[in-house]
Amino acid sequence: TGLPVEMGLGWALFVLLAASMVMAAKDSLLNVCMDAKHHKTKPGPEGMLHDQCAPWKDNACCTANTSSEAHKDQSNLYNFNWNHCGLMPPKCKRHFIQDTCLYECSPNLGPWIDQADSSWRRERILHVPLCKEDCEEWWADCKDFVTCKENWHKGWNWATGTNRCPWGSMCRPFSQIFPRPKDLCEKIWSNSYKYTTEHRGSGRCIQMWFDPAQGNPNVVVAKYYAWKKRSSSAGVEDVAPETGKAVCALPWPILLLLPLTLVVVPGGAGGCGSH
Repeated sequence: TGLPVEMGLGWALFVLLAASMVMAAKDSLLNVCMDAKHHKTKPGPEGMLHDQCAPWKDNACCTANTSSEAHKDQSNLYNFNWNHCGLMPPKCKRHFIQDTCLYECSPNLGPWIDQADSSWRRERILHVPLCKEDCEEWWADCKDFVTCKENWHKGWNWATGTNRCPWGSMCRPFSQIFPRPKDLCEKIWSNSYKYTTEHRGSGRCIQMWFDPAQGNPNVVVAKYYAWKKRSSSAGVEDVAPETGKAVCALPWPILLLLPLTLVVVPGGAGGCGSH
């Protein structure tokens, strides 16, 4: 009986090795910069990033100049004017600056990078799961500010070279344009973000800002959603590894290589890994 067991173990090791090679090939979802107007080609350390972009200085997709421009009322990044319906209060503007820093600087948005059809970028983010607190605090601090548009990505009057409200539109409070936090987070940038009920620190949602002294919490979030994306494309059941009922996410071509006699790996023996 020794030979069949040894052959079975050999097959198991081969399958795990093949699976790890497939995973390595898919790491394009992790630690990447999107192909957009101001992004670096690859993430890397930046000596100094300005103010609210500073948490990303150890590994950033933005340059110091981009981080500085992100804090201006009307920056050279996109000629976009926050004050299109009057002066935006500092407590509200803080969230839009953090939003800009996340978009420009984060190397942890790979699982949500999508193709873009605009002239100024080839890729964008779509349905990034924002933490509940980030979305609700953004809405609470901006609900009394006024704006004239629901979707800030398009439809502006650019006749003067900067965004102005379209003809016939009225400036109204955020709370009317965006009745709920979900409306603000999902609609303002064409579904770049997705409202979630997940909390900061859960490992299941992206934080718009974080304390760099505590490390970047979005790294583990990106790993989790990259694993989910791989599992889905491989056609395996969506069971998170940490539930204790994990199945290794093996693509179907590798599953065909499994021997007829399955080798069962005991629960405490490791196996699939944390992600």
